[in-house]
Amino acid sequence: MSRYPISPQMVAFVENTESFARDDTSLAGLRQGYDRMCQAFTPALPEGLRVSGFALAGVGVRAYQPVAPTPAAGWPCILYMHGGGWVVGGLDSHDFICFELASALQVLVIAIDYRLAPEHPFPAAYNDCRAVWQAIQSGEAPCNINLEQLVVAGDSAGGNLAAALCLGLRDDRQSLPRGQVLIYPGLGGPDGLPSRRDCADAPLLSSADTEYYRALYLHKPDKPSAYAMPLLATDFSGLPPALITVAQFDPLRDDGMLYAERLRAAGVTATLYPGKGLIHGCLRARGQVAEVDRLYEYLLGHLREVLSTQA
Repeated sequence: MSRYPISPQMVAFVENTESFARDDTSLAGLRQGYDRMCQAFTPALPEGLRVSGFALAGVGVRAYQPVAPTPAAGWPCILYMHGGGWVVGGLDSHDFICFELASALQVLVIAIDYRLAPEHPFPAAYNDCRAVWQAIQSGEAPCNINLEQLVVAGDSAGGNLAAALCLGLRDDRQSLPRGQVLIYPGLGGPDGLPSRRDCADAPLLSSADTEYYRALYLHKPDKPSAYAMPLLATDFSGLPPALITVAQFDPLRDDGMLYAERLRAAGVTATLYPGKGLIHGCLRARGQVAEVDRLYEYLLGHLREVLSTQA
C-alpha cells in the first residue's frame, strides 16, 4: 500500500478488511469470506427503523422504513442496488449503508436481492432491477411510495446497475427516477483508462479483480450491451441528474469520471465527487476514517436536497 498515500486510518481499515480473506479461492470461499467481512462491519439496527423483506415481481427485496407516520404524499424512496462485482453480496452485505440512508434521511430504502453471476450472468441482475422498478411503478409495494421522489442508487456493481436501469428506462420511454447516485461504479470504460494502470494493484480492488468479475458477469463478452456496461451507450441525453462519487485510488475511478463527462456533454446535470484519499469499498469505514465521513456528509446532503425538493 506504500505507493498509495492513504491515511493511517484507511490503512487500518484495509488491514481489518483483508483479515477476512480466506485461503479458499474458490467462488464459494470468496463468497463466504466476503459475507464474514460484511457481517463484522454491520452495525446494530438503528432505533426508529423497521426492516421487512418481501418480493416484488418475484425478486426478493428488503425495505428499511422509518417508524414515523407515512408522509401524506407517500414515502420519498431510494431504490438501492448492492455492490460485490455482480458475484458476491446480497441484502445482508449492504444493511450498513441502507440503515444509514433510511435513518439519516428519514426516507424509505428498498434494496434489491438481484441474481448473481456466474450462475446468472447478464442480463439477469439488470432484468431483476427493472422488474422491481416496474412493480413499484405499478403500486405493488406494500408501502406507500411517492413516485415523484424516487431515486436509484448503488455502489460498485450496484452503481453499474443503477446507471443501466436509467438507460433502459429512458430508451423504453418509461418513467425515470428523480436522480441516480453512483458510488465508485464500474461502467465498462476502456481498458486503456489511466486509472487501470495507475491503480492496478490498489487496496481492496485491483485491475485484475475488475477483469475477473466482469468476465463472470458478461459470460459472452464479445459484444456487451450498454445495459451491461453503460459507457458503451452512444446517447447519454435525457437521463436523470447524477451524483457520481469516485475513489482516488481505484482502478474504476476513471469510469465514473468519464460517465460524468458524457452526461454533461449531453446536457445532463452531473455532479462528480473526486474522493481524494478514498479507495474502492471504503463505504464500510464510516466512523473510522475522516475522509469517508466527509463522503457520507456530501452524499447525505445531496440526497436530502434531491428528495426534499418538489418535482
